[in-house]
Amino acid sequence: MSKSKNTFDRVLVGVDDSDDAQLAFRYAMRRCINDDSTLIITSILENDEMNVFQVLTKDYVHGERAELEEHIREYRSVALEAGVKHVEMFIAEGDPGETIVKEVIPETKADLLVIGSLSKKGIRKHFGSQAAYMTKYAPISVMTVR
Repeated sequence: MSKSKNTFDRVLVGVDDSDDAQLAFRYAMRRCINDDSTLIITSILENDEMNVFQVLTKDYVHGERAELEEHIREYRSVALEAGVKHVEMFIAEGDPGETIVKEVIPETKADLLVIGSLSKKGIRKHFGSQAAYMTKYAPISVMTVR
């Protein structure tokens, strides 16, 4: 966080195409435009949504990751067209909440995490909120958007 301007320099937003993630993305874009911050767009390839044969097949994982990368590039294009000057992308694999907290935040040096509040996909909807996990354990400020 820039103490002189009371703004954040590197804003990380998690996207997954849910409605609340779309709200978070729009909020993060506006924040970055207003503060002249860097927007870091991340999405996590969830390994638990693949069966054992898919995990063992390099081509399958590579194909899934390539599709996710292309999708994140689309988000990047939207952000640039909206007026965000600096946009980075980061893709990782694993449990979304844990991966963002333990891997993405440290590697990207983000100082604000913007997330949607209701995003629960697949089996995760039965085990609690990823947003709650990230809010509790993130080492940086977290903005949860509804």
